Amino acid sequence: MADRYVYFFGAGETEGSKEMKDLLGGKGAGLAEMARIGVPVPPGFTITTEVCRLYLRGGRYPDGLREQVAASLARLERATNKTFGGDEAPLLVSVRSGAAFSMPGMMDTILNLGLNDRTAAALAAASGDDRFAFDSYRRFVQMYADVVLGVHAEHFERLIEDTKRARGISEDTDLSADDLRELVARFKALVRDHTRADFPEEPQEQLWGAIHAVFGSWDTPRARAYRRINGISDDLGTAVNICSMVFGNMGSDSGTGVAFTRDPSTGERRLYGEFLVNAQGEDVVAGIRDPLHIDGMEQALPNSFHELVEAARLLEDHYRDAQDLEFTVERGRLYLLQTRNAKRTGRAAVRMAVEMVDEGRITPEEAVLRVDPGQLDQLLHPMIDPGASVHLLTTALPASPGAASGRVVFNPDEAAERGAHEPVILVRRETSPEDFHGMVVSQGILTCRGGMTSHAAVVARGMGKCCVAGAGDVLMDEARRQFSAGGTTVKEGDWITLDGTTGRVILGKVPTVEPELTDDFHRLMEWADGFRRLRVRTNADTPNDSEVARRFGAEGIGLCRTEHMFFEGDRIDAVREMILAETGAQRAIAVAKLLPMQRADFEGIFRAMDGLPVTIRLLDPPLHEFLPHGPAEIKDLARKLGMDPVRMREQVERHHESNPMLGHRGCRLGITFPDITWMQAQAIFEAAVNVQAQGVTVCPEIMIPLVGTAEELKRQRKIVDEVAAEVFYQCDTRVDYLVGTMIELPRAALTADRIAEHAQFFSFGTNDLTQTTFGLSRDDAGRFLPEYVAAGVLPDDPFQTLDVEGVGKLVDMATRLGRGVKADLKVGVCGEHGGDPRSVEFFHAVGLNYVSCSPYRVPVARLAAAHAALNDRTTEPRAAPAPVADAEVQEIEAMAAD
Repeated sequence: MADRYVYFFGAGETEGSKEMKDLLGGKGAGLAEMARIGVPVPPGFTITTEVCRLYLRGGRYPDGLREQVAASLARLERATNKTFGGDEAPLLVSVRSGAAFSMPGMMDTILNLGLNDRTAAALAAASGDDRFAFDSYRRFVQMYADVVLGVHAEHFERLIEDTKRARGISEDTDLSADDLRELVARFKALVRDHTRADFPEEPQEQLWGAIHAVFGSWDTPRARAYRRINGISDDLGTAVNICSMVFGNMGSDSGTGVAFTRDPSTGERRLYGEFLVNAQGEDVVAGIRDPLHIDGMEQALPNSFHELVEAARLLEDHYRDAQDLEFTVERGRLYLLQTRNAKRTGRAAVRMAVEMVDEGRITPEEAVLRVDPGQLDQLLHPMIDPGASVHLLTTALPASPGAASGRVVFNPDEAAERGAHEPVILVRRETSPEDFHGMVVSQGILTCRGGMTSHAAVVARGMGKCCVAGAGDVLMDEARRQFSAGGTTVKEGDWITLDGTTGRVILGKVPTVEPELTDDFHRLMEWADGFRRLRVRTNADTPNDSEVARRFGAEGIGLCRTEHMFFEGDRIDAVREMILAETGAQRAIAVAKLLPMQRADFEGIFRAMDGLPVTIRLLDPPLHEFLPHGPAEIKDLARKLGMDPVRMREQVERHHESNPMLGHRGCRLGITFPDITWMQAQAIFEAAVNVQAQGVTVCPEIMIPLVGTAEELKRQRKIVDEVAAEVFYQCDTRVDYLVGTMIELPRAALTADRIAEHAQFFSFGTNDLTQTTFGLSRDDAGRFLPEYVAAGVLPDDPFQTLDVEGVGKLVDMATRLGRGVKADLKVGVCGEHGGDPRSVEFFHAVGLNYVSCSPYRVPVARLAAAHAALNDRTTEPRAAPAPVADAEVQEIEAMAAD
């Protein structure tokens, strides 16, 4: 028996159901299910996604498909008492794509397929309305030519406008039957001019041309890009839905519209949508005429409106979720053309989920799974007022969500000065740690270069500031203190607005809407916290960041980057003095300047995180980031420190590195300059003792960075323990603390068992672990990684979503090796992957204790951890790599022993 490729629905003969979404696509499964439960749908049939996969793989249709389509078409003719291509009661059909996931970029709908000169005349006679028939005909020619033959719709619209202008009319509905008949002829001539072929007249040829176009649209650049961004497999394919036509353009008792069973913007439980009288298909969304609010349908077509309300109630009850509906009314009779789970804003998603629990429709577990963790970003940052009109300059990468307006500044020093008095936007080709002081005071950051994981993006996310990165269309002219984009020149001091959620760069000051954390949000997060196993901490370097993160539910600090504390004010000079010191006595003077600064920082953080653990990473920047650059900076620093400028330049050159990211940084800095480790440890323990005496519960965890050997950790821990003993002795008290390390080098992962002998915890620095595993610079890779992802060389940017096959295997391996030595070893993640939902799912699967992320991603990580735990109860963890086999672990242990 031949494989089955076609499923019929409607007219009491439905063969599919909602459970067959992967095979029938979302639209096909929805039509089948609506027909099954008694919602009025026009009958039709669906060609399965399997055909698409076979067609794209081999370039031909499977044997038996044409026969099955012909048999289904005959069933459709019997169900409607019409004939496809017939001279009396012609059957017309619509052809639509329909993948398992709703996906922009696929083929647009084709309506009224089956019309030609002969069947158009038959339709006019059967309906008694010439205008209706030729309105349907001209729509079909325009749609088919655009979607299947590649003749852009704008050419047809120009002809329509020319005709209306010649007739002295303004609305399409004022065109007469003769006007429309003439337009059909002109449309066909236009097709011939553009394609050098006649418009297809034979209905069967039209049908297979449309089917071919649907399958071809699966592989368009737009569709591929959408799948890549949303993590949808290229292997799913799309179905084709062929449905008998119903007509909303048959007069004042007909119409078409779209409706949501709940407001997709706010989540309010009310019918929401738009409707047009005497219109067809795409008219509502095409903007050809101003539609009515759905409430207006009650006056225009009261019976159909009440039927729609009842159908909406029935579908929401059946699917137990808000639905997005398309419908047509033909001479007073309602037909549903589509139902699917409604897309919604983050705000609406939270409200709908919580209210549906209160209504008894779903459980709290289902409510948590209903909300996409990524949607929570919309609730945590300001957003551009949806009603505001904007002057768009360009669109680039949405590197950090939120929206902000400010005056353009190009220099971080200028930003620091002006930002104290007015809002500023820092515009740079790309940022570096030396720009940090300017970034701190800016409302937002715009860069011409860099990707989603560039320095600007990571720092901005950490501070909760919006950032648009990689704006290649922005042409900088620092000499004139201006940039140009979109044909507009923007000068320093001009207002611009950044939309870090969409990547838009907008001229002028645009109003924003502030976020609001509702009771529904807090209830949903309480449910999520009850389901998740992973704890969620934050990456925070200041008391303010710590307080923000705690409000968002952080359960401690997983990464306090001490180097970020040194880029403000006079601190950078003290650090430079310490590094450039030529004698131990000189270095001791510089260290003494830094000690009280560090102590005060830690006291503020410990107070903000009272009772929660605080993981403090000792100094870990590339050394060159602290050093002065250029003759002017060197001369200025020499003046401040009382040094000879020539001697200082020699010292700076002595510290120059060819590859500073892999150079004198991390624990290497602490080993060669033990004074630095000693000073930081003293500041931590003195701060801990001081605030503990004030009634604050402190839980410091000291993290040694960039360890590659067990000996490095052993030596650095010895300093930390000695300082702790000395401080506790002098203060006649003690504080419980842990000493651990950051696993960010492949060698550290491979020898994690030996390192674990000296560590009380591991924290994976997945940013650097990804860099060192791939041999990629995160900042530089942003220039070509998008092309890698687009071409399928990599499934995702590994700096955004963890590379589970490579980096993930190292994480899994190191965790197992470490816990093989210490079963209770605490293991977490402090890279930016800790706030990425797909990465969080992997960290749950390999059994880590916690993830840490920037403050504004804490709720995202909390919800993602709950998703991971709930999905783990019912399904295999998605995208988790195969764990390291025991034999592999034994082989690694044997290699290490050798």
